[in-house]
Amino acid sequence: MLAQDHVAPASSRARSRPIRGRPGARLEDRVLETLDIAIIPLRADNYAYLLRCRATGQGAVIDPGAGAPVLAHARALGWPLHQILLTHHHADHTDGVEEIHDTTECAVLGAALDRARLPPLTHGLADGDRVHVGAVEGVALATPGHTHGHLAFHFPAAGVVFTGDCLFTMGCGRVFEGTAAQMWASLARLRALDPDTLVYCGHDYAEGNVRFALALEPASPALNAHAADLKARRTRGQPSVPSRLADERALNPFFARR
Repeated sequence: MLAQDHVAPASSRARSRPIRGRPGARLEDRVLETLDIAIIPLRADNYAYLLRCRATGQGAVIDPGAGAPVLAHARALGWPLHQILLTHHHADHTDGVEEIHDTTECAVLGAALDRARLPPLTHGLADGDRVHVGAVEGVALATPGHTHGHLAFHFPAAGVVFTGDCLFTMGCGRVFEGTAAQMWASLARLRALDPDTLVYCGHDYAEGNVRFALALEPASPALNAHAADLKARRTRGQPSVPSRLADERALNPFFARR
């Protein structure tokens, strides 16, 4: 179980079940008032996310870096896939799109700006465009810096944001295509969301990120407590996501205001 008093609104609850084919690992399913969210570890440190609308049963996947594991987990949970949402064009976030689309005939949504570099899109998105997982409405937020066309997906009613490789737990993405000013503006945009928002990022870099933060502020009681919590999660075989935006605002050295 994820520590609800640390990462989840009081109205949320969580459950977990084994990940098939991953001895000792756990698949963490977030159960919110509007969305079910399943965290799927892929590759060395990627995360893909399965979403299911609790009202309609319709489902989606965010950033499938591989097809077969995502399809297997969706089948195991009994969640249909109606669409794929892509935060950016990098292969470790898109390599599963073709297999999933061919299997399910689902829609594929990503940045219209990066249409030439993404798998074939059925819907190109611009900043502020609405997306829907069943009855749950989200909004595509342009968050350039890591890539020119990077998007985050914010679902206000569910209190969650999927940040891809812009904002990480205790860190931020590398600036590959944009500028540092663009990345800072993107982080500031995410920082302005409700502090109780749960942050689901694209990679598990938390261990290295918290070491870096502690090197900057080794005597910080809050940082040391946060590091201990992340270590305990890892010991229990749990992922480092979601984090709470308030914690990122207070502790993330690339995100906090000093």
